[in-house]
Amino acid sequence: MISMPFEYSRATSLDDALAKLAATGGDGKLIAGGHSLVPLMKLRLSEPKILIDIARIPGLSGIREKDGRIEIGAGTVHHDVAASALLRRVCPALAECAAQIGDPQVRNRGTLGGSLAHADPSADYPAVALALDAEIHMKGAKGWRAVKASDFFQGLFTVNLAADEIISAVTFAPVKSAAYAKLHQRASHFAIVGVAAALEVKNHVIQSARIGLTGASSHATRLTGVEQALEGKPASAQSIDAAARHAGAHLEDINADIHASAEYRRAMIQVFTQRALKGALARVG
Repeated sequence: MISMPFEYSRATSLDDALAKLAATGGDGKLIAGGHSLVPLMKLRLSEPKILIDIARIPGLSGIREKDGRIEIGAGTVHHDVAASALLRRVCPALAECAAQIGDPQVRNRGTLGGSLAHADPSADYPAVALALDAEIHMKGAKGWRAVKASDFFQGLFTVNLAADEIISAVTFAPVKSAAYAKLHQRASHFAIVGVAAALEVKNHVIQSARIGLTGASSHATRLTGVEQALEGKPASAQSIDAAARHAGAHLEDINADIHASAEYRRAMIQVFTQRALKGALARVG
């Protein structure tokens, strides 16, 4: 199908984008890479009258280390996340996650902020954002605010982001002992099941674990039962096997579609939780 007619405007700053968005009276949409919005427009599931391009706003893209944390601009494309020497050194799981998104065309146009805002239930970034305990920073008519990833993803295509707000950046403390593992759809490379795991280990004992799950339910979520089962346990493959055995057992909201049944997804949650945790463990120390 072909989208409905629309007007186009390019924003020169965040404040300019917010002003342009407010002036549309609810009939405008923000666009950066367009890989989430344009397909919806072509299917006429979204019919904005005005598109506001934020892709070229100065400072909205880039990866930097600041006060001991990593800051990634919302306009940063997946390719730049995947190719970042800084991320590959201090937080390789995120770079590896980005390298698995879609195909080269998608990775060179799609953006971090757009993916998080769209919150596709099979998107990769949300799981890693949960495992890294990331903060999503945004600006709106009422000013700046930051939301923890654990509070950001709320439901099917639903996030803690107001209609008059724009994501500006994502920040997190670098975690080297983390990994992402996914079972992907062959055509789109979306996650049928994707698991990101981050471990904190001291004296060969797991102090804490954070595990994010995507692809299996309506939105990304933490596997808190597995996290609790690992806390205080020896940092070993045996501990991981025991904790992962019941991963996803209590999830009620399991997806079922042409790619995988609910039963298959539930079984794969255990498999890929185990793989992600062992990948994270291999990076400890």
